[in-house]
Amino acid sequence: MANSHYFINDDTLASKPRVVTYRINDVDFALDSDQGVFSKDRLDDGSRILIETLLPLHLDGKLLDLGCGIGPIGLTLAYFTPSLSVTCSDINTRALALCEANAKKLSLSPRVTCLQSDIYIEIEGLYDSIVSNPPIRAGKKVTNAIYIGAKSHLIDGGSLYIVVRKAQGAPSTKALLEKEFGNVEVLARSKGYYVLKATKAN
Repeated sequence: MANSHYFINDDTLASKPRVVTYRINDVDFALDSDQGVFSKDRLDDGSRILIETLLPLHLDGKLLDLGCGIGPIGLTLAYFTPSLSVTCSDINTRALALCEANAKKLSLSPRVTCLQSDIYIEIEGLYDSIVSNPPIRAGKKVTNAIYIGAKSHLIDGGSLYIVVRKAQGAPSTKALLEKEFGNVEVLARSKGYYVLKATKAN
């Protein structure tokens, strides 16, 4: 369907399976993918930049990958960080089923949970970290809900990490996070993308 988007469910969309391959830290990944999911044919630049920025931080504890798609961010972080317990969440049931299959392929299932949720509606408990490559095309109402809602789903001292292109509102997003959290840090700038970190005060 011409009006189908990766940030909704479209049960009428035909299935055309494919595989997304990418290499991180000398490890080759091959994730199952399909029509109707975000970046269905390749690892997008934003996700790669976010992953490569976060890996050296050695995040641990509980991590929420919000808007996970087929899982490249949360699953790659879980693969390299055995101390992480990851919840991968998305509204798109096809993407979530693929994410769950990919977690099993990578033998991550005990540490990775896949959960359908419209932003934070089904998210319970508190997380040490929330990461997101937000669905910019869904509009500011959705993306701002991700940013603002993160605070109530983080432990004290927990952080939100997001990647957003300068051309798609990185400066205004940075200002919003500064207002909501009282702090914001630019962890990386690459290919027009910003990786932003905002921490919930203790």
